[in-house]
Amino acid sequence: QVQLVESGGGLVQAGGSLRLSCEASGRAFSSLTLAWFRQAPGKEREFVAGVGWSGALTDYADSVKGRFTITRDNAKKTVYLQMNTLKPDDTAVYYCAVQLNWSGRGRDLQKIGLYDAWGQGTQVTVSS
Repeated sequence: QVQLVESGGGLVQAGGSLRLSCEASGRAFSSLTLAWFRQAPGKEREFVAGVGWSGALTDYADSVKGRFTITRDNAKKTVYLQMNTLKPDDTAVYYCAVQLNWSGRGRDLQKIGLYDAWGQGTQVTVSS
């Protein structure tokens, strides 16, 4: 069983930056495929960014490409989401999630139903 704990959310003005962190425990971190999702009020949870267990493959939602970067530090057992040029539309609760048996296919990083465990979420609010 994997436990995920997010941190780093907060209030920021449009155009600003934040870095989210997600620390994992309970299983060998280097074997985990991880992703960030977000959920705004009244909307469904959506994929933001994902990284395969090796770190070689990443994927991003079109809405964040060029602004967000997902990275992982296996020594710290942590995955990060660097968010730059933030917009009010980025306001949401951000969740970290893990796939325990990732297929290795890039397209499977975006499939919410394939994720096995979730963190509690961290609020990101971008003011205009």
